[in-house]
Amino acid sequence: MAVCLGIDVGTSGTKALAISPEGEILASASSNYGCAHPKPLWSEQDPEDWWTATVKVVRAVVKQAKLKPGDVAAIGLSGQMHGSVFLDKAAKVIRPAILWNDQRTAAECEEIESRAGGRAKLIQMVANPALTGFTAPKILWLRNNEPKSFAKTVKVLLPKDEIRRRLTGEFATEVSDASGTLLLDVVHRRWSQPLLDKLELDASLLPTCYESEEVTGTLTAEVAKQLGLTTACKVVGGAGDCAAGAVGNGIVKTGLLATSIGTSGVVFVHSDEPQFDPAGRLHTFCHAVRGKWHMMGVILSAGGSLQWFQDALCSSLGKNGVRKPTVSFEDLVKEAAATPTGAEGLQFLPYLAGERTPHLDPHARGALIGLTLAHGRGHIVRSILEGVTFALRDSLEIIEGLGVPVKQVRAGGGGAKNPFWRQMQADVFGKAVSAMAADEGPAYGVALLAAVGAGHYKDISQACAAAVKTAESSKPDARTRKVYDQTFPVFQGLYRALKAEFPKLG
Repeated sequence: MAVCLGIDVGTSGTKALAISPEGEILASASSNYGCAHPKPLWSEQDPEDWWTATVKVVRAVVKQAKLKPGDVAAIGLSGQMHGSVFLDKAAKVIRPAILWNDQRTAAECEEIESRAGGRAKLIQMVANPALTGFTAPKILWLRNNEPKSFAKTVKVLLPKDEIRRRLTGEFATEVSDASGTLLLDVVHRRWSQPLLDKLELDASLLPTCYESEEVTGTLTAEVAKQLGLTTACKVVGGAGDCAAGAVGNGIVKTGLLATSIGTSGVVFVHSDEPQFDPAGRLHTFCHAVRGKWHMMGVILSAGGSLQWFQDALCSSLGKNGVRKPTVSFEDLVKEAAATPTGAEGLQFLPYLAGERTPHLDPHARGALIGLTLAHGRGHIVRSILEGVTFALRDSLEIIEGLGVPVKQVRAGGGGAKNPFWRQMQADVFGKAVSAMAADEGPAYGVALLAAVGAGHYKDISQACAAAVKTAESSKPDARTRKVYDQTFPVFQGLYRALKAEFPKLG
């Protein structure tokens, strides 16, 4: 049996799954961990937690699928993008990893654009503006604020690539995840030496960069024994979580767009050529498809907004000091579904951690606007779901405004698994939205990339054609669509009205 594994190192936990050469899911397992916020708008994790979870879920999948050590031919890696793992000369982690949703680097973003000669020249070099979540500003933050740690740093890895190092001993990454460092020449799919020079960063800090299906190494003897596998098991480049999730949904050709609602929210469209938003509101990254690109809009608090509401306002403190939900997500969504479209005038701005697309504003804040005595919990939940979906529509409208065709929308993540939220996407977007037959997220996408690396398919397009299938589809309701067309401009106007006030709150 030639089984392939996909491992996704997420923000809230790590997931692994095993697939057959035909793409059938044989087993899956997940393990969760926490996230530290030592200061407001800071977000950090201990990479050791990722490794402990990886070992746990891989061993669980191997046991669950009753795999022999030689059954697993290859592993694909995915993970949260932009996070920075700083390693010393002994390959030891120097400090906690700074994550994608960390907002401490506003000054460093200004420094990068200044050193580059302005935003327009920076976009010419690396296809994107400097954003607080990206990796390059984090490296400069370490240099500016923790010089002793920076002096010890000899390598900077992304989260999934730290797991690769633990698996194989290799310092490697691949083009889709590397695109989010702000240090990759996205057009030519290589590190940008001109920008590194302007930032006075040594290229040796960065790992070797591969295409997503390329083999980057094999398991070390120690790790193979620990996981119950063999040293013949290959590890392919894999992909950043957004590109990996898109591959898992078959977004590997023109006209297909994916939405994904997890902690963050993503609107992702395939492109045969590198295309750019002149304002820098969308990301242009290398795709996990060799020689292709994608455009992507990202909102920082999608499912995370609903998670915040449950944790903060729908939970109780247990005797052990841990908060437990008093109402399930399912019941909260049922209450939302029982309230009218538009939540009777209540609007929610989902900017709980600042925002990327389209505002590029680390100072943006969440807001509930329009509260009255008539509003209850169901109204608030509905406004949260609608606000997140409106934020996704912001990205869709920019994509279509640039002339990129969108013929079909495929939904992944929690927003696809819940029929009510999937229907809301169809109504807000004005397009049919399809769920996937196997909605296993990024882990499934990189398992397919592993199958390509193992030689089961000639390329990822062939793998997706064979393995990826859509399931039910939600079509927009004309009446509901009309309401959202009226309230969407109000949502956009509220941010514009409050933009100047947000920085004063900090």
